[in-house]
Parts: sequence; C-alpha cells; structure tokens
Amino acid sequence: MAANLPETMTAMGFDEAGGPEVLRPETLPVPVPGANQILIRVAYAGVNRPDVIQRQGFYPPPPGASSIPGLEVAGTVVATGPGVGPEVQGRRVCALVSGGGYAEYCLAHVAHSLRLPDDMAFDTAAAIPETLFTVWHNVFERGWASDGETLLVHGGTSGIGTMAIQLAKAFEMKVISTAGSDDKCAAIRELGADLAINYKTQDFVEEVKRFTDGEGVDVVLDMVSGDYVARNMECLAEDGRHVTIAVLGGLKAEINMATVMRKRLSLTGSTLRPRSDEFKALIADEIYHHAWPLFEERAVAPVMDQTFPLAEAGAAHARMEEGAHIGKIVLEVFGD
Repeated sequence: MAANLPETMTAMGFDEAGGPEVLRPETLPVPVPGANQILIRVAYAGVNRPDVIQRQGFYPPPPGASSIPGLEVAGTVVATGPGVGPEVQGRRVCALVSGGGYAEYCLAHVAHSLRLPDDMAFDTAAAIPETLFTVWHNVFERGWASDGETLLVHGGTSGIGTMAIQLAKAFEMKVISTAGSDDKCAAIRELGADLAINYKTQDFVEEVKRFTDGEGVDVVLDMVSGDYVARNMECLAEDGRHVTIAVLGGLKAEINMATVMRKRLSLTGSTLRPRSDEFKALIADEIYHHAWPLFEERAVAPVMDQTFPLAEAGAAHARMEEGAHIGKIVLEVFGD
C-alpha cells in the first residue's frame, strides 16, 4: 500500500434491505489490493439497476465480493497488488467491479480496467464499464449481432439501452427501440435509432412488423422478460436471437415452442456479475481492441442523466426507480 493513503474511508452501505432511505454512510478500512488487483481512488461511481435490486434484497453479491453496492468506477490507481506492473501506478482508469463502487477507494482486477484517454472526464468514464461490458457480451457475443442486421432494444433510454443503440449504429446495424413516452422516443431517435416506439401508446410487435416489412429483427435485447418474451418472438426473423439480461417484468414466460422450431430461434441470457475474473478479462480484451477506440474517438459516449454526491446515493436510487432518467446516473466521490 502507498504510504500516503488513509487507513479508513467512507462508503455507502445498508444494514437491511429496503427503500432508497436505507443507504447510509459508514467508515471502513481502505482495502488492500491482492494478486492482480489495483486500488482505485474513486472520482465517480456509476449507478445501475443491479445496485437497486441488491439494496432491495434480491441480488446478493457473489462470494468474495464487497457487500457495498457499485459495479463500475472511474478514478486513479493509487496502489497495486502482486502481479501488477509498476507502470499502472497513477494511471487514470475506469473499471468493472463486482461490488464496492460506492466508496472512496475500490478494488478492481487490473484486467477489468480500461485506461482513459487524457481528455476523457472521470464522470463520463464512470458511466461506461457496466453497460459496455453487458452490451458487448450480450449483443455481439451471445447475440452474434453483425453489420446489416436489425436490433430491437427495450428500455432505450436506460443506461443499457442508450449504450446498445450507439454501439449497434457504430457497427452499422439498424436499431428499433422502445420507451415509455414521446419525449423518451425523441431522445432515442437523437441517438440514432431508426425507429422509436412508445410502448404505452403503440403495439411494438405491429410496429416492428411494419418497419421490417414483415421480416422481423435479427436480435432482441430484452430487459423485461415475463410476457414480453412471447411478443419478442413474434418480432424475430428466422434464425433470430433473443437475449435476456433482466427480468423486470417477471421471472416466468410462456412461449410457443413450435414458433422456436419454425423460425429456428435461439433464446439465451446471462448475468455478468458472478462470472469469473478470467471470463471478464476476455471481454475486456475484446472491448479494448474492437470497441474502446470508438470511445477514444468520441464516436460513442455515454448519455449522462444526473450526478449526485456519494452521500446522496439514496436520492440517486430514487431517481432510477422513478424511471424518469435518460442515460446514466453517477455518484461524485472525489470528483477529480
């Protein structure tokens, strides 16, 4: 550990599951990096739906992960563990973490971090890792998306949705997305979506069929599940791929397996947080070579919604639960 680091830090935790008000500051020891780990002095931390679900008591951290919420951070490397080269010390990075982001200092696996361009602000960087890793793995690896194909994204103004729309357009795909208001649909179109559907006033199945001349889409990125799954299958073209990353609309779905056979559909899904360090490192390597240049060139950038001080993490969660946000919510920690 670096000699000038404090012994303790402030973090936002909770004693028992509940509403946003259960989040409160606590004093904890500054963590010590182990093998292949870096310690980041957190400038900003991203707020994500899994943080909310963890606080509600439905998404416990995986074994060995910090119980403090927070899955992505940006800041400066202030200490390194065994196996990390000296050149990493002092580096500006953003990182995907398994927990602990809502704190002044956070551990990360060195292979799960991305070095920032000199002109990338920390608040912007903190809004990238969780959504980028999730979209890259699920749309392009599990969903086998490729240029010229069409992607249907639900929740287009969420952090995941805004990232998926931009990445898909950057790789020359057509994008259809849903949202719950006309204003949100306008925001989706500004991001480049070819079609924005207000799911409260329009039938997205019929709109997809109309837009694609009845052919359907190649990939669906679904955060709803429940009764959306059967409707998504109606939207899929032959050999289409359905990828589920959240179950906000319900854990169970009833589907017609004859449709799966007739269209030769592939249904898959994933959760990223409990995957192995080695697996996440492989995703990071692919991102670094194929997607990170888009961020360095500012061809893709996270859509920023609102920034809250670390001490107001509860208010940030309330903002996310209201559903009014467009893009990413972040917490300012040191704000470097």
